[in-house]
Amino acid sequence: MILSHSKDRDVLGRPVVTKTYTIGGKNITFESGRLGLFASGAAVITDEDGNFLLTTTGIWGEKDGDFFPLTVEFQEKYYAAGKIWGNRFMKREGRPSENAILTSRMIDRPIRPMFPKGTRTEIQIISTIMSSSGVWDFGFYGITGASLSLLLAGIREFEWPVSWVRIVADVAWNFIFDPNFEALQNAHLDLTVAGTADAITMVESQGKEVSNDLMVRAFAYAHSIVKELCDAQKDFVSLFQRSYEFPLASLVIHENESWLIGKIGTLLTEAEMQGLYWLGKIEFHDVVASLYERVKTHLMTEWMDGTLDDPTWTWESISRTESNFPYSDGAISESLKENIKHHMRETVLSTKTRLDGRRTDEVRPVRATAPILARTHGSALFERGVTQVLSVTTLGGPSDIQIIDDMYEEDTKRYIHHYNFTPFSVWEVKPIRGVGRREVWHGRLAEKALEPVLPDETEFPYMIRVVSETTTCNGSSSMASVCGSTLSLMDAWVPIRKMVAGVALGMIYESPDRYEVIADIQAQEDFLGDMDFKVARTRDGITALQMDCKIAGLSIEVIERVFATSVSATEYILSEMEKCLSEPRKELSPYAPFLLAVQVPEEKMREVIGKWGETIQGIEKNFSVEVDLADDGKCTVTAKTQEAWQKAIEFIKNIIKDVEIGDIYEGKIIKILDTVGAIVEIGKGKEGMIHISKFGLSQRIANVNEVAKVGDTVKVKVYSIDKEKGRIGLEKIG
Repeated sequence: MILSHSKDRDVLGRPVVTKTYTIGGKNITFESGRLGLFASGAAVITDEDGNFLLTTTGIWGEKDGDFFPLTVEFQEKYYAAGKIWGNRFMKREGRPSENAILTSRMIDRPIRPMFPKGTRTEIQIISTIMSSSGVWDFGFYGITGASLSLLLAGIREFEWPVSWVRIVADVAWNFIFDPNFEALQNAHLDLTVAGTADAITMVESQGKEVSNDLMVRAFAYAHSIVKELCDAQKDFVSLFQRSYEFPLASLVIHENESWLIGKIGTLLTEAEMQGLYWLGKIEFHDVVASLYERVKTHLMTEWMDGTLDDPTWTWESISRTESNFPYSDGAISESLKENIKHHMRETVLSTKTRLDGRRTDEVRPVRATAPILARTHGSALFERGVTQVLSVTTLGGPSDIQIIDDMYEEDTKRYIHHYNFTPFSVWEVKPIRGVGRREVWHGRLAEKALEPVLPDETEFPYMIRVVSETTTCNGSSSMASVCGSTLSLMDAWVPIRKMVAGVALGMIYESPDRYEVIADIQAQEDFLGDMDFKVARTRDGITALQMDCKIAGLSIEVIERVFATSVSATEYILSEMEKCLSEPRKELSPYAPFLLAVQVPEEKMREVIGKWGETIQGIEKNFSVEVDLADDGKCTVTAKTQEAWQKAIEFIKNIIKDVEIGDIYEGKIIKILDTVGAIVEIGKGKEGMIHISKFGLSQRIANVNEVAKVGDTVKVKVYSIDKEKGRIGLEKIG
């Protein structure tokens, strides 16, 4: 539905093209021609709430390498939300936030498969939030903006418009498109879906144990809006062409050496192909390397002898020397891999047998050990095949809670999951240069998987950090981190509601009528297959998922089959995990901090704090604890030993407790009144007097100094209270 259509002029006198569409019940405006005049393609997306997203495409020349040089950057500008970032010394935005990193990756993943294989033209997409309402995460329009800017750049090889939508489902399973932050917090399901008008290409979600059927319904609803956004893009491009001569950008595409692929295929025997099966990751690569050397030697020999019959070359004019051998190492290697890939895929489709001999629905052997580290608060080693992930849980107090201060919000995180991927885990040697996008992405996915089963803060007030160390990887380390972290949390006494297991599923896809879903993919299958679909679930439903496609996308029917396969796979994994730990441990690690919270009444908060904070500081110093008093009166004590924790808690309870007749205290004499009595401190700010007659002696004494001195610790009982005069009468007992 067209709501408006206006034409302004830019500084060069050219028209600014604008059009507003109704998408999913919301008014979304596309614009081009005002900003980014030197970009190959530029698109602005705005809404009625003041959100403004600029996305540009830059096209450069051919870049050396054997990969598609596409880079995506998502930028959060703090001025967009009326905020100044930084500290006293630095006000410029620094490294991207975790949200920006994840959004960049989410834009990249659905866009990349839309380009022809072999593209070598350097392309950069920059998506920038320039105005934000502060109540919507407008960044998810980044994929739509990227797709639109690519189309406006005139890239003919970019196959179809791509869009991305975010929806939530409430408890009653009403779907909400483009939810605000309040809706996200209360969501039963948070789902993002990217795709074309015909298929779904990428998915990410977090849910509270969502069933397969409900998840499929959500997919279908989200994809219906994806279609609307894709149609709007095509319409806008058509409108843009009426005002501008449409640019035509040509990409450099390295086509597969079809002749070379065929030639190498004739050199490989069936026995050699079968020799690639039933091998581990390292042995597989060793055999491939040996095949490469044999094939290259054979091709080189035929070349030198003049018997290599390549119809694409005129051989007579070429001097046949080793130095001008026409086929690069990369071309030979890629052609060999294409033959291996074809054989593997055909074997799976025809016989349902995989490289390691497993059935398509079979999970690798699973082993779990917990604990594995002696001094940590909780630890577990999860192994699936040769993939190993060591997950470690650390518990902390309120002072350890992570503060989130990004463009959208200021908040805290009580639970964080960090994922590390080391070079040695995949038999590589390379420098470690901080945390990459992959680590951030996998860590956040595992975090989403476990958040729905964590105990409420009132039940378990600890700050929780889990770190998953990938020590050996042959595929699906991210889902192994979900399994290992579940066991690690249980080993650390965290009372999670249910166990969560994760599995990565792949696919060999030839046509809608000929494809196979494969469970628990290993590294070779990830490379040779068409899909990576990660699913984390309890026995009662899905808690998180993430899907990438190397093909144009998946239909709802195919996705239903993937979900069905994930149920049996995760059931097997859960049953194996339960052999290690079936429920959280009943005792806290002796190396974990002791933590307990008490509620301080509003009228007592000043007493607990003390003048200039002296009371809290005194408690921390005297008992070697940390005390955190929140604005709502929640007072949390964190201690290294149970003894220190108990003493500090008792001290605080004495401060906030009203003195009543019959209460018994252990106090310290702070003043002697010679012939009258002794003043005793029974709590911070609370004093009472033992009258000279109340020392529990059989005969009267003339002077208190005969039986007591300043500094003595005495056990006393309250026998009288004069509220008007603020006097408390004590008698010594014991």
